[in-house]
Amino acid sequence: MVSMDTKALEKVALSIRALSIDAVERAGSGHPGLPLGTAELGAMLYGELLRHDPSRPQWPDRDRFILSAGHGSMLLYSLLHLCGYPEMSLEDIRNFRRLGSRASGHPEYGMAAGIEAGSGPLGQGISMAVGFAVAETMLAARFNDAAHTIVDHCTYALVGDGCLMEGVSGEASSFAGHYGLGKLIAYYDSNRMTIDGSTDLVFTEDVAARYRAYGWQVLQGSMYDFNEIAALTAQAKAEANKPSLIILTSIIGKGSPKKQDTPDAHSGPLGPEEIATARANLGIPGDFYVAPEALDYFAAKRGEWKKASAQWQLVFDAWSKANPEKRREWDAFHSGQADTSTAPVFKRGEEIAIRAAGNKALCALADANANLVGGSADLKGPNSAGLPPNAGVWTRENRGGRYIHFGIREFAMAAICNGISLHGGLRAYCSTFMVFSDYMRPAMRLSALMKQPVIYALTHDSIFVGPDGPTHQPVEQFAGFRAMPNLRVLRPADAEECAEAWAMAMEETKMPTVIALARQNIAVFDKADKDWKRSIRRGAYLVKRSEGKPELTVIATGTEVDLALAAVEKIGGEKIAVVSMPSRELFESQSAEVRDAIVAPGARTVVCEAGARSGWERWAKTEDILSVDSFGESGTAEEVAGHLGMTVDALVGIIRKEGR
Repeated sequence: MVSMDTKALEKVALSIRALSIDAVERAGSGHPGLPLGTAELGAMLYGELLRHDPSRPQWPDRDRFILSAGHGSMLLYSLLHLCGYPEMSLEDIRNFRRLGSRASGHPEYGMAAGIEAGSGPLGQGISMAVGFAVAETMLAARFNDAAHTIVDHCTYALVGDGCLMEGVSGEASSFAGHYGLGKLIAYYDSNRMTIDGSTDLVFTEDVAARYRAYGWQVLQGSMYDFNEIAALTAQAKAEANKPSLIILTSIIGKGSPKKQDTPDAHSGPLGPEEIATARANLGIPGDFYVAPEALDYFAAKRGEWKKASAQWQLVFDAWSKANPEKRREWDAFHSGQADTSTAPVFKRGEEIAIRAAGNKALCALADANANLVGGSADLKGPNSAGLPPNAGVWTRENRGGRYIHFGIREFAMAAICNGISLHGGLRAYCSTFMVFSDYMRPAMRLSALMKQPVIYALTHDSIFVGPDGPTHQPVEQFAGFRAMPNLRVLRPADAEECAEAWAMAMEETKMPTVIALARQNIAVFDKADKDWKRSIRRGAYLVKRSEGKPELTVIATGTEVDLALAAVEKIGGEKIAVVSMPSRELFESQSAEVRDAIVAPGARTVVCEAGARSGWERWAKTEDILSVDSFGESGTAEEVAGHLGMTVDALVGIIRKEGR
């Protein structure tokens, strides 16, 4: 049993409740129900259970805590402030949900030290926690030795009913159980209330039985018994081969006499009258109250935390001295830098599917960057997403493997990759058919919001998929990707461009990248710009120059560059330039001088892309855009392209103004 000061912990819980009701009231919005209902767990976690050090927030071997039920953000903000994390002041809490406050409406990664992940979209927090736990196993297997353990920490998450209703939590929990992630511990705030009312309205399944079926250890207790929480957590930590779900029965809005245990406690301020009653009920003397006993408790804890991180540092320094090569590798893993100096070489005229070229580039990067990990959603072969054999496969028995079989779980796959990336030390990629990105778009959005450089290798990128039909032929996906802030989209046109696209994705450190990879074979083409490897990093370059000033420029992406070159050759257009634009948004971010040097101002422009027209109107008149603005059909690639007008002859007709 943990020796602890339960009286001080009660004062911590009281302070959490006091700060939460006042912050939500002042903001005029928020979710007081969760922090009021889980304050004891929060006090236990940050006071007794987590290995952390507010004076060293990025301590590599700290335990991680992810608030999956991110609407209850005041629980986390209160704890960060009470513990002494330097970036969560009382003023931030006073300005909860206001512009400029680090205490935003839901936890935002990067806003303050101690926020391990951006959460709020329910179900994604627990799914990212799975990724954190995966990363811990990989780094432990690679760096620990018989004499030194430098990676040995737990991942904790707090989930609510909403998290467990969202399907992604089921995908990720099934994955975690299958792979036996024993250092993953999730607390379930079982308060049986949602915004609409009791969970009896919609959610009556046996959660414990479901999680046992997933392969988890399931434990149960009270949210309000410190000793029981400590004992259950110890039992969870003792189970090395299964993740644990600790179901804690709780009361939403506990301490609010008229609103606790009702839907009204879930979200929205309590109101002045109820706050006054709650303060009297709880013994809170005034606004934004912090109990002196809570401050004293955490002041004493800070010394213990510093001692723990200092002890780890001694072990780490001894390990570094004994393993200088491993230490250099550790530093490289955590530097954020990538080695992109080695790339596959392709010959002019060589015909190869861009997805296959992508695998050659991926394997070369994996050989040069041992921290590149990831996998595919049951499509390793079709996606050409495998790593070289020496990388190994990550399993229960081989935690040092780097290729992950995610199973048919696209949404969880992307969320898990977010968690791997957030953990630090590893670069994550994942792959599926482009059309199935619709399943994982919410996680991709969080990648972009959190500025995590996850790489999304999306194959079968157009109607040229052919026989699989319209369900598998992406049309609108490019437009959707380009509309998302802070997401880089790269659509390479041949094998050489594909290798550079992978290098660009690895070089990126502050945003995710989509690499669109075609299924069909394309010949490697000549490039008029001999410095194209540098130019492509501006988003576009000249594949074919005109003789003198161009009268017309054809802009194309992906495999349609080959189509554009064939159309111009058929016409014999000496005054026509062809531009490959693998990243439209990157090119549009360049200076006017750079853009004008590639797409000549004043000349007519024609665009060709096998996707929705949306956004290309900036570069060409509607009648000068060859696009696909309807769903596809089943048939061979050639038949479907002919049916939809994505052909050389159709592009020739547009260039010649023959109509469509």
